[in-house]
Amino acid sequence: MNMRLFLSPPHMSGKEQQYIAEVFQSNYIAPLGAFVNRFEESIKTYTGTSNALALSSATAGLHLALRVLGVGAGDYVLASSFTFIGSVNAIVYQNAHPIFVDSDESWNISPELLKVAIQKAPKKPKALIITHLYGQVCKLDEIVALCKEEGIWLIEDAAESLGASYRDRQSGTFGDMAVYSFNGNKILTTSGGGMLVSENEAWMAKARFLSTQAKEDTLHYEHKEIGYNYRLSNVLAAIGVAQMEVLDERVKRRREIFALYKKILGENEEIAFMPELENSRGNRWLTTLTFAKTNPKKIIHALEESNIESRPLWKPMHLQPLFAEALCVQDGTSQGLFEQGICLPSGSSMSGEDVVRVCEMIQKELV
Repeated sequence: MNMRLFLSPPHMSGKEQQYIAEVFQSNYIAPLGAFVNRFEESIKTYTGTSNALALSSATAGLHLALRVLGVGAGDYVLASSFTFIGSVNAIVYQNAHPIFVDSDESWNISPELLKVAIQKAPKKPKALIITHLYGQVCKLDEIVALCKEEGIWLIEDAAESLGASYRDRQSGTFGDMAVYSFNGNKILTTSGGGMLVSENEAWMAKARFLSTQAKEDTLHYEHKEIGYNYRLSNVLAAIGVAQMEVLDERVKRRREIFALYKKILGENEEIAFMPELENSRGNRWLTTLTFAKTNPKKIIHALEESNIESRPLWKPMHLQPLFAEALCVQDGTSQGLFEQGICLPSGSSMSGEDVVRVCEMIQKELV
């Protein structure tokens, strides 16, 4: 059988073990240490943000962002519906209520429906969490302006979009706070981890305090409020430092893989790829597309029989049983994408021959 092609496997730089060895030599195995600091600095340098906090996950970062911004029980938080559940679970952690907003032709959150959602909210929403889906940025000009006009905090879920940009600015630098993910399938992976960023030093200091069990500045362990064990380990940060050194190469290769898929499959009238907004540059974390008539489950099954991993697009949050009672402003766009769409293998270690192999299997099923 052919070698298995995974959706988005880790792709190491070659320096990870060297840096991990340095961690072991220092014996700073537990959270915090020199490589945590280096990892935070590398994110700040790359993205141009002023403050960065290395965490155990992007979800932890979203939770801290909501907490720091004062979102609590009974509040309402707007959010992209077409996303992974990690984007919105933190809303529930804070005993707040999500209001889901559907997508537009960009696949990302619709600014027009967002306006409707704000009007329909039982009370003024405190925050908006936007997801830069599959490494493609939202319509940031309109969304940032709307949030400023309405006095709503903007949190960017840039978990999938590290290395993507809008008007030559990195994703994650437009909102009040933002998160990146380093989960095992991301364009940069530490096996598990995340980063919270913001220009506001006071918020970030509070988030840092809360992320280490909210320990007061005393010799003994003194606690006046609830905190969390959310910091990233020094071992994993060493992997992140090595990965950051090749991030631009990884983005370049993912975009090349997307371009090859589009070259081979793009002339088929049944296939439509996720678009890229004008003035933006996605990282093409995953190559995603929709079929006009063919059931994507048929394609997924055929690819699996050839040892090729693929998956449906995200099932929208407003269709999840967990959020059956949640408010939602939708027009069927994300549901249609979920029913018609597929994610293809997109790892930066893929060869051109690998892409051709996937395309040939898809073309067979479309005949």
